Formats: sequence, structure tokens, C-alpha cells
Amino acid sequence: MTYSTLISPDELLAIADDPRTRIVDCRFSLLEPAKGRQDYEAGHIPGAVYADLDVDLAGPVTEETGRHPLPEAAEFEACLRRWGISNDSQVVVYDDLSGGLAARLWWMLGWAGHERVALLDGGYSGWKAAGHPESSDVEAPEAGTFSASVNPEKTIDAEELEGRLAAPEGFILVDAREAARFQGDVEPIDPVAGHVPGALNLPFALAMGENGRWRSKTELQGLWDTLIPEQPRHEWAVMCGSGVTACHLALSACIAGRPEPRVYVGSWSGWLRNPDRPVASGAG
Repeated sequence: MTYSTLISPDELLAIADDPRTRIVDCRFSLLEPAKGRQDYEAGHIPGAVYADLDVDLAGPVTEETGRHPLPEAAEFEACLRRWGISNDSQVVVYDDLSGGLAARLWWMLGWAGHERVALLDGGYSGWKAAGHPESSDVEAPEAGTFSASVNPEKTIDAEELEGRLAAPEGFILVDAREAARFQGDVEPIDPVAGHVPGALNLPFALAMGENGRWRSKTELQGLWDTLIPEQPRHEWAVMCGSGVTACHLALSACIAGRPEPRVYVGSWSGWLRNPDRPVASGAG
């Protein structure tokens, strides 16, 4: 069986010993960048390797990029191979923040042409709560043979986004940040508060139910239907602060049966790189 959206702790346990299964721990703290690896070394799902958001899942930050630009495709391909991933691997990603970080790797694998990747529902906490085994061994798997086939249509840059938003057909852009940041009431990270004019707001955490588990497909459909009653036929996009939790929105949209949105990787931090770009505040 192939998993391409979510996988439960019990489902992962059933395939964990399959040589094609590769597990990646994506725990990370923006405030304490070293903490994720420390947590991994203290305990993780057996067989899991560690992915550092700043080092493995992002490229160098420049004056034109947001805080988490994509790495070069060749570098990401090499990273996946070091993790033992091949094109026939079933990849499972997890964190301990309801998937807000692991979804970035879920999406990046799709960007690189790999669809057999699922996010662990409930994360590491859900795995432990189920009574499944833990390990503190730092894994060094045999190198994989993954060959990337990047799909550039999964992303959208600021220039194209500006043009699409100004077009008469009403391009849809959805921001994953919490409402207070979107509305411009607070901004703990970036230099300017607010949002891209015309954007809608759907905080990614609304996709989560109790105990860090995802809401049902029916509930996610209702969430998206409330925000966008009729999905337009043309492409649409999602964003956040730096292109990480936007991927969580992309996953929830896919689970809900919506066409996969493009990701504005630069997101709010990239939008602000050009002071001439407009900024809006309020509910939008």
C-alpha cells in the first residue's frame, strides 16, 4: 500500500521494517535552532534520520529571498540520497508540532517528483502515546539512489503572484499564518506586519483536532468550503511567513479534495524584500 497524505502511528509501525520505508524526523524550533537535533538524539522513531529545517530543507538566504528559500535541486537530491531515499521509497515525515514543519518536507518531496510520502498523523507525541518503540541511535542508512525531477509549476514567485492578483479572474491566495499576524496586529518575526493585499486567511492550525491529530476529510472539506465556496478552475496559491506552514495548507487542501495549490516559497518574509510591494492590514 502507498501512503501519500497522512499515515497513522499503527500504519507506520506495520511498514517500519520494510526496507523501502524511510522515516525522517523534522522537529525544529525557530527560537532554538539546535533543539530539534537535540530532541532527535534524545529519542526518535527507530530508523528515522534527522532533517534540519535551516540546513537540509532550505537554501542560503539572500537579499531577494524569504527566510527559508528552497535549496538547489541537486543539493536536495544529494540530501535525500544520504537519508537512504530512492525513487521507490515510502517516505514518512514527522515532527512534534502537528505537522507544521514536517509538511515542508512532504511538499518538497512532491516538488522533487516523489509522491510516496506521508505525514505522520499525531507526530512523535502520537507515536509515543500509542506505546510504539523509541530509539536514541543516530541512524546512518545506506545511501539511496533518488533521482529528482523538479516540477517548477508547484511554486510561484512574487513577480508572477503580483501579476496574477491584479488579473481580472481573481487569483486566489491563502495565507497560513495565525489571524493576528495576518491582520497586522502583531508581528514577532518579520519587520512589517500585515498581509499581501487580496489574500485570504486560513490559519494552518485550524486543520488540527484534538491531541495533535488531523481533522477528518469531511471536516477539512467544510473548512475549505467556508473559505472558498467554489474553487476556481485556474491555479491558486498558498503562503505563510517563510514558506513552511504554507505546505501544511497545501496538504490539507489535497486531503479535502481540492486541487493542489502552488506555494509562494518566499511568502511574507520574501514579499517584504521589496519595499515597493503593497501591504494590507485588517481582516482582508
